[in-house]
Amino acid sequence: MKPEKVLTIGIDIDGTVTSPSSIVPLMNESFGRDLRYEDCYEYNLANVYNITDEEFDKWLDQNGERLYKEAPVHGNADDILRAWHPHFKLVYISAREDRHRDVTINWFSRYDIPFHELDLIGSHDKLSAAKKWGVDLFLEDRLENALQLSEALQIPVFLFDTPYNQGDLPSLVHRVTTWDEVQEKIQLLSMERTSV
Repeated sequence: MKPEKVLTIGIDIDGTVTSPSSIVPLMNESFGRDLRYEDCYEYNLANVYNITDEEFDKWLDQNGERLYKEAPVHGNADDILRAWHPHFKLVYISAREDRHRDVTINWFSRYDIPFHELDLIGSHDKLSAAKKWGVDLFLEDRLENALQLSEALQIPVFLFDTPYNQGDLPSLVHRVTTWDEVQEKIQLLSMERTSV
């Protein structure tokens, strides 16, 4: 009998494992605004804050370390990821740059969040990394990524519901609001795989 393949879960970090609202207070502080997380109706915060992409890139370059260090955990992601670690392969694929590896690993360590692989690709195009690691499903908060990954790889993507990722979803993209909901859906998926 063939050994059962371990489920490989691709996981975005910012807005998925970290709270999606964590960037807003820092940007308000820097740009003298008083926006709420609910006001962030699109992923490109340069548009939301009425600044140029270059200004946002410069801001992130200067504040990324602080943002990644101070971000709170998204709900009970830490508990669920600890429970998954012995059973699934956890591969974090993030648009963070590799120069933020230390602050990222320290943050994971502080919250006791386990991982098997940590791929900081410095780009929002996660397709080649997802292929490289052979992910079976993906957890994401950016709508464009969810659509691209589900279509190109024909895998389920769980999209965490945010003000900036609204829109119609294809059948492989599942909108979720909590980590508990993801846990339930992945348990069902695992049972389906083992019963095949």
